[in-house]
Amino acid sequence: RGLGSSANRPREDSWLKSLFVRKVDPRKDAHSNLLAKRETSSLYKLQIHNVKPECLDAYNKLCQEVLPKIHEEKHYPCALVGTWNTWYGEQDQAVHLWRYEGGYPALNEVMSKLRQNKEFTEFRKERGNMLLSRKNQLLLEFSFWNEPVPREGPNIYELRSYQLRPGTMIEWGNYWARAIRFRQDNNEAVGGFFSQIGQLYMVHHLW
Repeated sequence: RGLGSSANRPREDSWLKSLFVRKVDPRKDAHSNLLAKRETSSLYKLQIHNVKPECLDAYNKLCQEVLPKIHEEKHYPCALVGTWNTWYGEQDQAVHLWRYEGGYPALNEVMSKLRQNKEFTEFRKERGNMLLSRKNQLLLEFSFWNEPVPREGPNIYELRSYQLRPGTMIEWGNYWARAIRFRQDNNEAVGGFFSQIGQLYMVHHLW
């Protein structure tokens, strides 16, 4: 799936740290504890909106007016990592990726505050009239993949989503922990995530 670029929040990190990863033993713990980063407690939310074709421009304009305000508000412990429209694959689709710094408590705090935010409730109502369907997932980030960082653009991004067989998540993580170093020459890798709540056994790679 090809994605157009949008805003990101600066994050400083080193790829070197992520390259030296241990092989995970699947017998010791749940894959969410073994594969996710331990030094951070960030939780991600992936939102996918299928927009009525005649409403896509209005939808983009509305999101551009409202979503950055949440991202920039210091009292909301969240960051809008990126927002895109698809070029290939599903048409008339918007994808948003949020990061909640503090995990589930931060997510609950943001959701509680947004329910009291009159501008946001009006935004949701107006947005709902433009949508055909929507879904979301809560994601954790693979330990060997750094947090997405801002890139000079415009850029085209690719989101690859995989439905894994139950019990193969750790094998997948071990494979990509070794393979990711071969995709660094042109700074291709943006982010790697696996589902925690929503459709299970899903993996998303953002290039």
